[in-house]
Amino acid sequence: MVVSAMTMVAEPSVEFDAQLIRKLSQSGPRYTSYPTADRFSDTFGYRDYLQAVAGLRTRGSRNPLSLYVHIPFCENICYYCACNKIVTKNRDKAGIYLSYLKHEIEMQGKLFDGMNQIEQLHLGGGTPTYISDAQMADLMTHLQRWFRFAGDEVGEYSIEVDPRTVSAERVASLRTQGFNRLSLGVQDFDPLVQRAVNRAQPEHLTLDIIKAARAQRYRSVSIDLIYGLPGQNVISMAQTLAKVIQAGPDRISLYNYAHLPHLFKPQRRILEAQLPGAEAKLDMLALAIRRLTDAGYVYIGMDHFALPTDDLAIAQQQGRLHRNFQGYSTHAESDMVSCGVSAISAVASTYSQNVKTLDAYYDAIDKNELPIVRGLRMNMDDVLRRLIIQRLMCNFELSIASIETAYPITFASYFEAELEGLHRLEQDGLVVIDDEWISVTMKGRLLIRNICMVFDRYLQSRPAEQRYSRTI
Repeated sequence: MVVSAMTMVAEPSVEFDAQLIRKLSQSGPRYTSYPTADRFSDTFGYRDYLQAVAGLRTRGSRNPLSLYVHIPFCENICYYCACNKIVTKNRDKAGIYLSYLKHEIEMQGKLFDGMNQIEQLHLGGGTPTYISDAQMADLMTHLQRWFRFAGDEVGEYSIEVDPRTVSAERVASLRTQGFNRLSLGVQDFDPLVQRAVNRAQPEHLTLDIIKAARAQRYRSVSIDLIYGLPGQNVISMAQTLAKVIQAGPDRISLYNYAHLPHLFKPQRRILEAQLPGAEAKLDMLALAIRRLTDAGYVYIGMDHFALPTDDLAIAQQQGRLHRNFQGYSTHAESDMVSCGVSAISAVASTYSQNVKTLDAYYDAIDKNELPIVRGLRMNMDDVLRRLIIQRLMCNFELSIASIETAYPITFASYFEAELEGLHRLEQDGLVVIDDEWISVTMKGRLLIRNICMVFDRYLQSRPAEQRYSRTI
């Protein structure tokens, strides 16, 4: 007898301790990179990136690449959004952007000629499906001209779609164009919450797209949810969760809404008086964790859940999980090449970010230069700490011996101050430390950002400020 993954109750993978969360929640990085993007410098530029790629070639790198493409356009603005986007109904702007984007892709393709095998592609935004079906087909053909894509059974090729603007026919077309994973923005099914954030999205639109994706044999469908939006409460969250569980996506991302109107102008349209308080948000988070794990989802880490049959859950079990600018990933050894405005590449031991405005982007490419405006070249300490943070974020444990084998350090002396900080977290029940392992407890998993912050050297000189979201 075949048992559906949705009928199986996953092993407990996280423990919610409200008192501990109240005590320790603070502002802190999400560690999609280390060092974090706010540490990038404009002293790093285009030629530094060229040098990093040349170093890969000299070392004879044969690892497959991860490719990210940023499409910044949206038809309408969602008030909670903190992404780099351009809201316009003028479709001509997308055509101009795509012509420049294709030039950047060509430049990157030439740079990586001979080491351009792609095993992971993600189109994000904005709304990538803002561009037409014909434009998407042309873009994918162009990408496949300049990069060698692994077969569908090996590669992970994902795209973010807006169920309000995508039909079942478009879902089928995207599958033909090479995508095998879909990510759907939902946030909340409650119409009152949707109106409060200017994202009216009837439930049937989301369910229709999930059904269409299943019919087209997409390998994975993921849904994004947010808790802490105006008008939300435990009752509305319970109703949304019930509908999500019934729909059965392979992955669920449950984000804590960070209200930072001083950084993101659209959020100024959200009335703070309508936002749920801290206790209400904790109640919603506790409810979501309980309902999702009871339904068979595995807590991957941070804000991610997946069915035990999903590649993310399997990669975590096998110690292959990785974290990058798109969140958790199964491709740990891949350098990331990113194209489009504001996109961030991670090549060798460097990070490089593109300019954030269309005018600056077009100006750089008109000069036949990659539009890199800032970045960072990591030293040995950065690389070491990045590895530690990655292991803790992805595996919830760290082998001290493995670090001492890979790097010329004695862990206890090199990280003497950090171990003192960890011992304080140990007293709070977040970690267990012995001579060989640092292990995150079930209680500590929800506060993994707090644990990783102990190893962040940059926070020692410049503490976490309001540019970061709360750790819970």
